[in-house]
Amino acid sequence: MACISYTFKTSCLFLLFIVAASRPANKPKVFNVRRYGSKPDGKTDNANAFTSVWKSACGRKSGSSKIYVPKGTFYFGGIEFVGPCKNPIEFIIDGTLLAPANPMDIKQHIWINFRYINDLSISGSGILDGQGEQSWPLNDCHRNPNCPKLAMNMGFAFVNNSNIKDITSLNSKMGHLNFYSVHHFNITGVTITAPGDSPNTDGIKMGFCSNIQISKTNIGTGDDCIAILSGTTNLNISNVKCGPGHGISVGSLGKNKDEKDVKDLTVRDVVFNGTSDGIRIKTWESSASKILVSNFVYENIQMIDVGNPINIDQKYCPYPPCEHEQKSHVQIQDLKLKNIYGTSKNKMAVKLQCSKSFPCKNVELIDVNLKHNGVEGGSSTAVCENINGSASGNMVPQHCLN
Repeated sequence: MACISYTFKTSCLFLLFIVAASRPANKPKVFNVRRYGSKPDGKTDNANAFTSVWKSACGRKSGSSKIYVPKGTFYFGGIEFVGPCKNPIEFIIDGTLLAPANPMDIKQHIWINFRYINDLSISGSGILDGQGEQSWPLNDCHRNPNCPKLAMNMGFAFVNNSNIKDITSLNSKMGHLNFYSVHHFNITGVTITAPGDSPNTDGIKMGFCSNIQISKTNIGTGDDCIAILSGTTNLNISNVKCGPGHGISVGSLGKNKDEKDVKDLTVRDVVFNGTSDGIRIKTWESSASKILVSNFVYENIQMIDVGNPINIDQKYCPYPPCEHEQKSHVQIQDLKLKNIYGTSKNKMAVKLQCSKSFPCKNVELIDVNLKHNGVEGGSSTAVCENINGSASGNMVPQHCLN
């Protein structure tokens, strides 16, 4: 636009300002993986192409970057996306990312791994297909010390102020989404799927993390829907559907030295359907660390034919025989369970079996209504060991708290 005379100078400058203001500010630069040589044919190894895309997007000096994976099936072995990056990264996946069926073709313990990144956003209608069927029979490490190391689908380590939404993780060889030392991260609208008999395919697994939000997510696997490990604090879980699987589990804890406290957990508006467990806290009976598990709230939780709807187990021993010489040194305290309702496959619907050396403290049950719906017949029951707390409102089964 050119000004014809001084008379119109002010008007022209005003129009130029309007045009400039109407343009998007800091529009992200798009990096389409197809333009870097990737082939969506389901067989070409695209690791180098994806790595090149990441280096270009991560190294951009100004403005945000958007990596785009279009429709199609993009095969590759293990890949790592490492920061720090100079700008925020938006990673949109609309295609299928396909892992090798042979577990030996992935040379790292996490198939797609993000490390040392801030301001990362992952979204899209895409699928992370781990092709785990061939690997699951090899997952026998509890009895085979020479078992192969199997890869998780996607991992985040030292990633902050980030999020993942709407992605589907399918048939991982081990766990699906793994988080280590991650802070301020949102997980929304994610779908995680593997058969109920696929071993160790935890949905979401985290340790040494803080300020994590998990919402509007559907998880069905062969292990914990969500596994909450050492050092996790300020975790908020809401509007999650879990099943099949082993429930939302805190632990196992206490087995290793230098473990850290787990505290400030909120679980609300969750449905467990056909899971082996619902609300679960598990600590090793002979523990190597002395830590605190505290300030947990479980509220508005529905159980549909769940094996063990409420299960605090401080005698955890998945592969007996286990040592029984010492009692768990994990202290559990300040737990509130409110409006927990539905059906239990086992007659014993409530198990509160705490440590003799460190009894559970301040456990509050409010309006628990869990009816037996199994083959044994009869009403549901509860068991309490080494626990101090209170119960109020409608209580089915009859509570056993002191």
